[in-house]
Amino acid sequence: MDNQHVLSQNSLQRFATIALALLLAIAMAIVGAYLLSPADPYIKGVLSLPGDSVQGNAIFQMNCAGCHGFQAEGNVGPSLQGVSKRKSGYSLIHQVISGDTPPMPKFQPSEKEMADLLSFLETL
Repeated sequence: MDNQHVLSQNSLQRFATIALALLLAIAMAIVGAYLLSPADPYIKGVLSLPGDSVQGNAIFQMNCAGCHGFQAEGNVGPSLQGVSKRKSGYSLIHQVISGDTPPMPKFQPSEKEMADLLSFLETL
């Protein structure tokens, strides 16, 4: 009888552990999806547009090359070679528009211009 009770208690503990792990995984998936989806309408707009890397290069040359170099190799600002492999589209957009990392200025391109610039950065 005691063995049956111990077996039943172990089964209940195992079930509770599995249920808790499942609930935790679901909660983490929901939070992760929320954090990964951009809430900013500007960023959503940029990410929904197709970018033109040729136009993006022209925008880069006019606004970014002075600090990041004409080939994005770095100068005053860091090299941007392979930047899209290190940062997400969301992070790149935020970096450009925020001005959070001085001396980089706050840059406010239109959604289309930002989509073009993002497309260019993805070619580096």
